[in-house]
Amino acid sequence: MSKSVKDYVRSISDFPEEGVLFRDITPVIQDPQGFRLALEGMQELIGDTQFDVIVAAESRGFLFGAPLADRYGKGVTLLRKKGKLPWKTVSQSYELEYGSAEVEMHEDAILPGQKVLIVDDLIATGGTVEAAVKLVEKLGGEVVMAVFLMELTDLKGRERLKGCEVKSVIKYEGK
Repeated sequence: MSKSVKDYVRSISDFPEEGVLFRDITPVIQDPQGFRLALEGMQELIGDTQFDVIVAAESRGFLFGAPLADRYGKGVTLLRKKGKLPWKTVSQSYELEYGSAEVEMHEDAILPGQKVLIVDDLIATGGTVEAAVKLVEKLGGEVVMAVFLMELTDLKGRERLKGCEVKSVIKYEGK
């Protein structure tokens, strides 16, 4: 019997705090078959969507964004935490459950009119990807889809992305 990508995800109880069931993708990327299944699942969701560049979110989004860009013959733009990029940047802050954070891209990362695919490992509350969408739009690009390996549906992250097509390979209930 063949495995699905979900079979490679490890569930860890009470991490990072009591009552949380953490979904660990480490076994997915450690195993060549698991990693291939993850990429194939994301590629299936992307289908024939037309895009010019992938925006990959720090840091696990890099793991999926780069090989997908290679498969589609596209470039990758990095969405990083504030202060991590070496050149001129644009930034966007967003709210977390307890506080705020800020992400950046290089100011020349997206050209006006470019169609953008956002890639990350997980959508939970949606704050990071909402900030990514705002940055892409600030630079004149258009987000055509956001694709994730996993989605925590109870945290309703996709609701923050109204007007943006959101797809995920695996959906989990709970936090």
